[in-house]
Amino acid sequence: MRVINTRPRPDAAALTDALARLGHEAIEAPFLDIRFGQPPESLDLRGVQAVMATSANGVRALAAATEIRDVALFAVGDTTARVAAELGFARVTRAGGDVEALTDTVMSTLDPSAGALLHAAGAEVAGDLAGALVAAGFVARRVTLYEARAAVALPAAADAALRSGDADAVVFFSPRAAKTFVRLTRDAGLAQACRMLNAYCLSRAVAEELPALEWRGVHVAERPERESLLDLLSGTASP
Repeated sequence: MRVINTRPRPDAAALTDALARLGHEAIEAPFLDIRFGQPPESLDLRGVQAVMATSANGVRALAAATEIRDVALFAVGDTTARVAAELGFARVTRAGGDVEALTDTVMSTLDPSAGALLHAAGAEVAGDLAGALVAAGFVARRVTLYEARAAVALPAAADAALRSGDADAVVFFSPRAAKTFVRLTRDAGLAQACRMLNAYCLSRAVAEELPALEWRGVHVAERPERESLLDLLSGTASP
């Protein structure tokens, strides 16, 4: 298949490689642009017992904002945990792939009296991780380390693929990317093209942003993790 890869850089390249290993050709068309805003090495982690990261970009921004690598880091899922390990974080715990699973993992692992918790986040977040932990008796706060800016026009590669009919599927990893795709595709007058496309979604929350367009099919990963989504694309996922 030819698959429109909507992931922002630098995650787009890793997904393109994974799709190639499955025999698919990726059309890279990022719908979000990641901007790191925290000054490098400026984050104070004194008194923090653990940091939570709900995205790989949260980990990248954290790594830019502090030299500390031995803080306990709780990652939302496999991709975030892998990036954390690659960036040198030594104490990484992986949760089950979504914010609810991350919250449960933190609450079952950590002691509220052992120190504060920090959520390394973007300007827009899904759910209220820090709020849920505060309600459970922790001292927790969210710090904004990056911003994901939505594209203002359909990326050229996606525009060309939709106009020519030269795509079979689209892969979505976030509700915001899916919502942006829908808006920009409709603005470009290309909504009809989606009738011939399959949408592959990381989670039900992502799929819920897509009904404004008609699709050939909408498929949701069994678990909100990259490998589960790739299982769908390889045809090995459970029915």
